[in-house]
Amino acid sequence: MGLYFEWNIINLNSKCAPGSTAIVIAACVLNFHRAVGLLVIFLLTVFFLVWDWLMERYGDRMWEELYPIRDLLSRCWFRMRWIMYALLLAAVVCWLALDTARQGTRQLVSFFGLLLLIFLMMLFSKHPFRWSWRTLLWGIGLQFIFGLLILRTTFGLGGLQWLGKQAEIFMSYTNSGSEFVFGASYTDHFFVFKVMPILVFLSAVISILYYTGFMPWLICKIGFIMQVTMGTSPTESMTAAGNIFLGQTEAPLLIAPYIAELTRSEIHAVMTGGLAGISGTILGAYISFGVEATHLLAASVMSAPASLAIAKTFWPEMETSRIERFITLQTSVFFLRACTNVLEAVSHGASCAVSLVANVVVNLIAFLALLAFFDATLSWLGGMLDCPQLSFSLICSYVFMPLSFMMGVSWEDSFLVAELIGKKTFLNEFVAYQRLSELIKRRKAGGPEYVNNLKQFISVHSETIATYALCGFSNFSSLGMLVGSLSAMAPERRADISSCGLRALIAGSVSCFMTACIAGMLYIPDLQCPHFLSTHINNTGSTSSPQLLTCCTQLYNRASVLSISHLAAVIFLSLL
Repeated sequence: MGLYFEWNIINLNSKCAPGSTAIVIAACVLNFHRAVGLLVIFLLTVFFLVWDWLMERYGDRMWEELYPIRDLLSRCWFRMRWIMYALLLAAVVCWLALDTARQGTRQLVSFFGLLLLIFLMMLFSKHPFRWSWRTLLWGIGLQFIFGLLILRTTFGLGGLQWLGKQAEIFMSYTNSGSEFVFGASYTDHFFVFKVMPILVFLSAVISILYYTGFMPWLICKIGFIMQVTMGTSPTESMTAAGNIFLGQTEAPLLIAPYIAELTRSEIHAVMTGGLAGISGTILGAYISFGVEATHLLAASVMSAPASLAIAKTFWPEMETSRIERFITLQTSVFFLRACTNVLEAVSHGASCAVSLVANVVVNLIAFLALLAFFDATLSWLGGMLDCPQLSFSLICSYVFMPLSFMMGVSWEDSFLVAELIGKKTFLNEFVAYQRLSELIKRRKAGGPEYVNNLKQFISVHSETIATYALCGFSNFSSLGMLVGSLSAMAPERRADISSCGLRALIAGSVSCFMTACIAGMLYIPDLQCPHFLSTHINNTGSTSSPQLLTCCTQLYNRASVLSISHLAAVIFLSLL
């Protein structure tokens, strides 16, 4: 049974290969430009199928043949490692210097915020000076590489934007089912009849992907990469990869038979990964709010290595892991083995979404009602002290303001972003993203930036940082659900699971904030400055705005760089 899915895939492809090849060839002959996407998908599928076949057949022999190279690397690894670290540090410093000269000093704030978060995790570590430098540096490095490819390369950004647009189109198919069940006016009740059905649809799709074996295969590949590079255990790597697609209570099911054997550091890492990510179904709900799909997808991927790096720094491993081999596909999908066909998988996924939808709805009702009561109580108490505007949002805006500013948010926006972080931590991320969507809509509507000295929206750059900072289940309600689900899987480890809870919540939050710092360093809003400045200058009634300030700053920085480059060239030529 261990090769159940491999044989299924091989048999399916042996039957479908001639037909699918003929379809791809015919599509390319008819219109090659239109068929490029289909061709790329076909070639990637063939590549990975051939790769898996080669590794299955010749992997052990190739590993033995590479022994001389592996032995040489092991003997020279200590010196090579520190040389690579030094070169990496020099490259980061040079890049920051050049990028700061070109873009301004804002990303330096995010960079030092990232360093401060790492320093705090080291300072308050469970076992100081016992952390793994390999795990920490590789985790941050993978996070930075993902961010650089996604946010700073034309290919990466364009590819992710295309993927985000396809995700939005894919989720729009939910409207057909919603309209049939709830009627043509279903959008009048936007959240319940528009957003919640997306969870049902995506849950059914993910169930199909599990049944076909694609989702377990993908999770295993991502987990294997993190295990090899970061040196983490198979269970930690598997759940970290699973949290890119699954929720904090579903991802531990991938390693359910092993939870009782985990060390306390591994339990902490599993919990941190669950609280640092969001599930694919919930991701669809946030996209429907109007939050940028590109950044939500990027945050889901970037938080996976960050969660492992921070978890193993905040609670270093002091025991010997009992699980040394990588988990197989058979084990990782044992909880869906009961499905006998695709239709049953669809029904199973849709039924599983019922509890998820109910859980989201009742929690939102309870938390929003409690928030309204809490705000009324604070306002009443504040009125006694001539401060009737006192509220939960106001308290959060001051408590978390230094954190939001440290991540790279501008000073004038830091109070609003701090409010979002507070709501996400003490209530849940749904409430925070709902509030963020209101700010995004106000900015796009083009209304006044201030009304009665209260800021009505934030800049695109601040919206982006907030999107990354909020992209995780790191709040007290999710922590309670996670402790309960893990305790049900391993009742004998209930005490250890509970003892890891608060630290896992802090580590999961910091993982999201680190991802936000990376985004603050790398993301450059596409403000269309030439068109905006020409329009703004020709408009005699124009006023100051954040976009005007940003465009003028970019123009000044680029002019300064060109002036310095011109001066250096003149000095060099004169010396010649």
